[in-house]
Amino acid sequence: MMLALPGLLDASQVRTCRAALEQAQWTDGRSTAGHLAMEAKDNEQLPLDHPLADELGRQIVTALTADPLFMSAALPLRILPPRFNRYRGGGQYGDHIDNAIFQVPGSPQRVRSDISTTVFLSDPAEYEGGELVIHDTFGERQVKLPAGHAVLYPGTSLHRVAPVTRGTRYAAFCWTQSLVRSDTQRALLFEQDVAIQRLTRAGASAQILSQLTGVYHNLLRMWSEL
Repeated sequence: MMLALPGLLDASQVRTCRAALEQAQWTDGRSTAGHLAMEAKDNEQLPLDHPLADELGRQIVTALTADPLFMSAALPLRILPPRFNRYRGGGQYGDHIDNAIFQVPGSPQRVRSDISTTVFLSDPAEYEGGELVIHDTFGERQVKLPAGHAVLYPGTSLHRVAPVTRGTRYAAFCWTQSLVRSDTQRALLFEQDVAIQRLTRAGASAQILSQLTGVYHNLLRMWSEL
């Protein structure tokens, strides 16, 4: 399942984030890439231990966990601290699939990357190219959203960032370990949750809502991992 999260960050948050990132010291993104990924990766990244990465990352996690759409679709158990990248001057990231397991910096805790999330921090008019191209069961999608919007998609997806031929593309990205490992099961739960909310707004009877909500929670009980 691929899902856009409109307005995850408001205009003020985006401006503050961008101002800080534009003054930061960036490093070669290949420093965090595996052996094969190094050949495909051509971008810059904020160092993982940079205080700014921690500060801005906390704001993004707060925004994600306050977003009903993200919570319903992702069913998060753990969220890896967000990272930040910058593409310019032809920078790109070729086709790849993200690592299955990431270790939380400075901690023995590990996170399985069930869901990938990209938060766009540059408006489409600020740069050319730079589309996030995702291949999965839904086909190939090119994603280039307004600053402050985000997209989540399965961590199993083959994806790439097209070359940025003009301007600069800033973004944050993170991985989530879901309570429900299977993307198919998460999608079914999300669709049922959305249907229950629509029926609630339409004034469906309490009996129907109670029955559907019970089915939802029993499926979640059956499929979740803690």
